[in-house]
Amino acid sequence: MDSGLTRFKNQLLHVDIYIDELEPRTGIFNLLSRLRPHWKTQDIQMKAFTEGITNQLIGCFVGSLQEPGCVLVRLYGRMTELYVNRDQEVEMFQVFHAHGCAPEIYCSFQNGICYEFVRGTVLDDELLRQPSIYRLIAAEMGKIHSIKPKRGVPAEPLLWTKMSHFLKLVQTNINIGPAEHWSTVRPAALQEVPSYETLSKEMESLKKHLLLIDSPIVLCHNDLLTKNIIYNHKEGTVKFIDYEYADYNYQAFDIGNHFNEFAGVTDVDYSLYPSQELQRDWLTAYLGSYKHSLGRGVTVTEAEVTQLYVQVCKFSLASNFFWGLWAILQSCFSSIDFDFQRYAKARLNYYFEKKEEYFGLAMSKLTGSTCEEKP
Repeated sequence: MDSGLTRFKNQLLHVDIYIDELEPRTGIFNLLSRLRPHWKTQDIQMKAFTEGITNQLIGCFVGSLQEPGCVLVRLYGRMTELYVNRDQEVEMFQVFHAHGCAPEIYCSFQNGICYEFVRGTVLDDELLRQPSIYRLIAAEMGKIHSIKPKRGVPAEPLLWTKMSHFLKLVQTNINIGPAEHWSTVRPAALQEVPSYETLSKEMESLKKHLLLIDSPIVLCHNDLLTKNIIYNHKEGTVKFIDYEYADYNYQAFDIGNHFNEFAGVTDVDYSLYPSQELQRDWLTAYLGSYKHSLGRGVTVTEAEVTQLYVQVCKFSLASNFFWGLWAILQSCFSSIDFDFQRYAKARLNYYFEKKEEYFGLAMSKLTGSTCEEKP
């Protein structure tokens, strides 16, 4: 074996090279000469995918991108190691693949990974709202959420640890304090974002409320926006991609996070947030899949749907707060051409807009029963 290739993390191949994100072709050819030595350089074609706002993603193929053996090369975004655990990402990628929920990961390299191309169509906002497709998404998430922790190790939720880490990075790297100081150190688009002090207090308030809710801790994707869902029309299946934030977390967070993504990314529009009717239909499909995967039958009651609906509404607040903090950090570190400042404002503004309504939401208001919260 070439001395530049090693195996680690359950025999995952590691290629000891760094690929320049500004001029990646030379590095990718070097990588493919080791990963696909039978490919002739002159026959290799590359396609850059523009959907990602954290990393660069480049498809490499000979012949057609839809043929087996194609390779996706993902270059990690600048400074993302500050808030993404890359070892954890690789481990989660392998867990998902072992359960038939992810493509095969081929190798890692110094600043990225290579994995199998998932054939199909990247979802758009219209496809996301079609019942036949969103029910597939719900069923796939139910399957993933049923995956048990290895060796019976108690699972800890990612949410509070990761959110606290984000907040600390906001404090130390952006050095924000009182609101008046904020306007002197950040661009105009971020001047309306709350101060670190306000964000810190808000996180504690959010945590205090959500810890009263008995949402199961399950294996989650945690970043299920439309561009991370691939729909295969011929096979009638969906698959999820990109596992940077995959980890054990609250069931209701993963679902609420996905519902927030109905509003879009480039131009966030919360008028597109799914209606209660759509959510309940989605949750019914989800619960049927989740219970079936756990061996609990497939019967789903209205009370079960209502309970989960309330939990999801509340945890959708945490999703908006989480990605609001994330976007503040990205606005300082990322080299991707994206308006992270506007995105941070959109997510945090909606959090504050819906906070009182969702904090006050109880099952009793929907069904006449009592809310499933601890006293």
